[in-house]
Amino acid sequence: METKLDLFKWKQYESAIILLTVRWYLKYSLSYRDIVEMMSDRGLRISHTTIMRWVHEFGPEIDKRIRPFLKPTNDSWRTDESAPRGAVC
Repeated sequence: METKLDLFKWKQYESAIILLTVRWYLKYSLSYRDIVEMMSDRGLRISHTTIMRWVHEFGPEIDKRIRPFLKPTNDSWRTDESAPRGAVC
C-alpha cells in the first residue's frame, strides 16, 4: 500500500491542502468554486478543475482508508407519531 508521501508525490500543493479541499467537498455540500473562494481567502490560488481532479483521484482512496473507522449504520429509521395529524410543531 502506498504511504502518505507516495500518494501525494509530485503534487504542486502540500498534502494537507489537498486533503482539506477534498474533505470539504465530500463532507459538505460545497461546489468546487466555493472551495476555490475559501482557499483564496487563505491566500491560495487553486483552480476549480484542479480540485475536481483531486476529488476524482484521491476521493476513492480516502473513502477506502476511512471506511473502517465509521460507525456501522442500517436502513431502519423511526418517526415520532406523538404529534396530532395536521399539527404544526
